[in-house]
Amino acid sequence: MSNDISLQLLQKKVDNYIGQFKEGYFPPFELLARMTEELGELSREVQDVYGQKKKKATESKNSIEEELGDLFFVLVCFANAQNIRLDEALLKVINKFETRDKDRWTRKDELE
Repeated sequence: MSNDISLQLLQKKVDNYIGQFKEGYFPPFELLARMTEELGELSREVQDVYGQKKKKATESKNSIEEELGDLFFVLVCFANAQNIRLDEALLKVINKFETRDKDRWTRKDELE
């Protein structure tokens, strides 16, 4: 499998996986709760690696990459359940930042 994979194809892969099961996608509030849970787990990993609150010996050791992947999977599930194309949603947000916030931050070429 190529590392260069579109968001649309990723959404289709997740949809094919979820489609194997009678239950299908969880309802919106359950997916939102799952996203919150996964965000908390990602936060815990970031805190362990970069923050002052290190994990106890009894806590499982995961990676930021793994937790980010878990969060992204649930985000894709949420988008699929809502019939939202993530590539289109992300392009809209990028456009918003490129127009609304185009002068908000100091550009690297202005520092030279």
